[in-house]
Amino acid sequence: MTHHQQHQHQGRAVVRERVVVGVDGSLVSVRALDRAADEAARRGCPLRVVHAVPDRDEAAPVLASSASRVADRRPALAVETVATESGAVRALADASGSAALTVVGTRGLGGLGGLLFGSVSLRVAAHTHGPLLVVRGDHADGSGGDVLLHLPDDADAAVADYAFEEARRRGARLRVLHTPAHRHVLPELPSLVPATSPGQERLARRERADEAVPRFGLATLRDLHPQVEIVADTVRTAPAHALLEATRDAAVVVIGVRRTDGRPGPRPGAVGHTLLHRSHCPVVVVPAG
Repeated sequence: MTHHQQHQHQGRAVVRERVVVGVDGSLVSVRALDRAADEAARRGCPLRVVHAVPDRDEAAPVLASSASRVADRRPALAVETVATESGAVRALADASGSAALTVVGTRGLGGLGGLLFGSVSLRVAAHTHGPLLVVRGDHADGSGGDVLLHLPDDADAAVADYAFEEARRRGARLRVLHTPAHRHVLPELPSLVPATSPGQERLARRERADEAVPRFGLATLRDLHPQVEIVADTVRTAPAHALLEATRDAAVVVIGVRRTDGRPGPRPGAVGHTLLHRSHCPVVVVPAG
């Protein structure tokens, strides 16, 4: 078991033993099922397939078809199927408590397959207890390319740790895009301001600090994962656009969500919203402290 599969929850260790996927019989949920099976095989853990329906008896055909498909593609993978009468969000939230990863699609005919389309994405991010993989994009199988990490100034170590683990599992490079909080400050015009002016010196110090944040913030994790190649860039303007463009060549993008005072759970910011709805590769949402 890798160290990322054990977390603290309400003062006690939570061992994350499986990959969980929500299905509803739609084509999109089949894509999510295939990706979840690949993720479970990569982690060496069982797969739990969850179908939320008003009547449990209605779930049998979808669950049987799902189990058969996984057996054909991943015959050595242990698969458990679960029918539940609770709502789709509640079903995934409950199952995610012991999951190394919870997987959903972005569109569908309803139920779990369409969980992350529209405002429902906020509810899922707010209630899941662990990493949530949103299967979307032009290459939703997540094969090839870098692991992409969005690292704002207030990034949580758990988010970066997950990204390092993801890169290690894949044998992929980790690409970090850092977005400093004061990225919108405009530089002084060098043609009008002497290079030795206080303004230019402050700007130079700020730029050096910005560039150092990814390296300083990830230094400990780099030591823990020396086999992971890492490249880091600072984005001072239009971070959502820069990240969106970077997802064209990425295998997966990792973002964090934080709890907001007065809100029931974590919420993705503007960058998170953009990626959840427009990313060209799958998105992993990691709840932060």
